[in-house]
Amino acid sequence: MSTPTPVDWTSQLVDQLEFHWNGHLRPRLEGLTDEEYHYSPAPDELTWDVRPRGTGHAQMQAGGGDFTIDFAQPEPTPTPLTTIAWRIGHVVVGVLGARWHSHFGGPPHDYTTHVFPGDAAGGLAQLDRTYAGWIEGVRGLDPESLAAPVGPAEGPWADAPMATLVLHISREVIHHGAEMCLLRDLYATTR
Repeated sequence: MSTPTPVDWTSQLVDQLEFHWNGHLRPRLEGLTDEEYHYSPAPDELTWDVRPRGTGHAQMQAGGGDFTIDFAQPEPTPTPLTTIAWRIGHVVVGVLGARWHSHFGGPPHDYTTHVFPGDAAGGLAQLDRTYAGWIEGVRGLDPESLAAPVGPAEGPWADAPMATLVLHISREVIHHGAEMCLLRDLYATTR
């Protein structure tokens, strides 16, 4: 009986997210217009977006530049519909950027100081940059790193293995990416 070949878990984790990113999400965001970036099928007052400073409808707005992202704590029920701009901002700051910073030495990403772009090109550039930083960090993980606890930067997940965090981040990017694609489909079919 032969010994099974060990699984290269780092490659498996990278391939899972890259397959979605390169084969689905990023190609579907090509040509994103500013109107699509801010589009919502819901009324404006029921939508969270990235808006010019001082024009938000949410309980709170955050950002360090001319544009802020809408949010509330606790979130209202039902949670407002979010635009592609909002979803990109969330993925850039709260999903990829904060983890790129805390685990792989990327630049700080925080909702209160982040400079949210008001246009699609700026949002996509930030998305590409944080994705590249995160996936490059994941590529450098060896089996011991994947098994090690993620540490205090992840709060209640501090004792979870790094592989658990990598899987969670992939789920978040895939989940929010699918929502972005659906919003583009809605925009295309209702405009």
